[in-house]
Amino acid sequence: MEVLDTTIVNVALPHIAGTMSASYDEATWVLTSYLVANGIVLPISAFFARVLGRKRYFMVCIVAFTICSFLCGVATSLGQLVIFRVLQGFFGGGLQPNQQSIILDTFEPSQRGRAFSISAIAIVVAPVLGPTLGGWITDNFTWRWVFLLNVPVGILTTLAVMQLVEDPPWVKKETAQGLNWRTVDFPGIALIAVGLGCLQVMLDRGEDDDWFHSPFIVTFTVLSVLGLVGATFRLLYAKHPVVDLRCLRDRNFALGCLMIFAFATVLYGSSVIVPQLAQQQLGYTATLAGLVLSPGALLITMEIPVISKLMPHIQTRLLIMTGFILLTAALIYARTLVPDVDYDTLVKMRAAQSIAIGFLFVPVTTLAYLTVPSALNNDASALFTMFRNVAGSIGISVSTALIRERSQAWMAHLSGHMSPLSQNYQDTLMRDAQTVMASTGQPLAQALQTANGHLYETFVSQATILAYIDVFGILAVYCAIFVPVALFFSPVKAAGQGGH
Repeated sequence: MEVLDTTIVNVALPHIAGTMSASYDEATWVLTSYLVANGIVLPISAFFARVLGRKRYFMVCIVAFTICSFLCGVATSLGQLVIFRVLQGFFGGGLQPNQQSIILDTFEPSQRGRAFSISAIAIVVAPVLGPTLGGWITDNFTWRWVFLLNVPVGILTTLAVMQLVEDPPWVKKETAQGLNWRTVDFPGIALIAVGLGCLQVMLDRGEDDDWFHSPFIVTFTVLSVLGLVGATFRLLYAKHPVVDLRCLRDRNFALGCLMIFAFATVLYGSSVIVPQLAQQQLGYTATLAGLVLSPGALLITMEIPVISKLMPHIQTRLLIMTGFILLTAALIYARTLVPDVDYDTLVKMRAAQSIAIGFLFVPVTTLAYLTVPSALNNDASALFTMFRNVAGSIGISVSTALIRERSQAWMAHLSGHMSPLSQNYQDTLMRDAQTVMASTGQPLAQALQTANGHLYETFVSQATILAYIDVFGILAVYCAIFVPVALFFSPVKAAGQGGH
């Protein structure tokens, strides 16, 4: 439910803006506020787990997330909704790292692949299903149910966690020692909050505010860089850092963070631009655009258990290499896009990408934690989740920005063919004008204007499709770069045995 909430709200924003008597631009703060609060709390969730006890903190997050979801659903003004979304994001940010820490401490290394394969279905499929589910709920009920849907799930989860989850002995011992306020790294917390908070605002608002032509975006970029650089130095040299960066000394974990960053960039970026293509260029409804992604999501749920079965028998790094090779090939296949592409072809393009995604999440996650000491599980989970979420925000922002930039570049390039000096243009214009005259009875001058409008629509459509082709090509090159990087992982299988 927490991952779902990062994308399910997108399609409901126009309806929220209408209900709250706000502009669409103002309504986007409903999404931005959640991402900012979520991004800030991810790396410091390990600190809260140590202070409160992991199970207790997990319970607090679930209960508070459920309450905030209900408050979002009954909000009566945009200001209230944004405040409740900040709180929802703050408490939701603690769920993913805690969930991974619990898996790490509950299962032996030989069993983690199976456990991660179950959680991966939720983590990978949720952002894909978000637009579909959000569109269906908004079209058939009201946008408020996008938030109220969390309430019954939250209640059931709370009861289940109370009965089934227990802290391991070393976590109980750490919590029993209590909190010494003099050792709390308040400067580190502040620098992380500034760095990641400003980064999320910059990424989410950059496209709407024309990026670095906006003083607002420039200011937040500078603050983000200062905060992140300052936080890095503080965490490296503080006696009691709020999150321990020593886990990045582990080669497998550092490579895992790099790989999940690359994977999440493409996963979230493509999950946005494919429905955007369907809605803006092909005229699909929000629900139908979401259904383009759904078969791929179903494919992932069937594929992940198969991959987890293969992991004890094949070097895990070879599975990761295969995943990036397949993802590169799928993105190259997506470059066969044409302006009149049909629904089936779009589904096949997305399904090809989904097959590759199934090879990546579980193997990368399993290898990342394979050699991390159990004492650092909380810190490692917080950092790993942070890398994935930040990469998702970057993937969405960069992909949408590239679509706009490449569209403008192609329009400038193709405009030479729309000149009155072009004989092909003149012949096509006259032929279309004659068709308009024959079908509507318009005089020649008016028919020429109508035909010219049709040609301009075709011109914009073709430039935009070429932009999508360019972006798929850029993502393909980006994925291909990480194919050889997978070889730097340890040559082990999921059970931790040396590969042969």
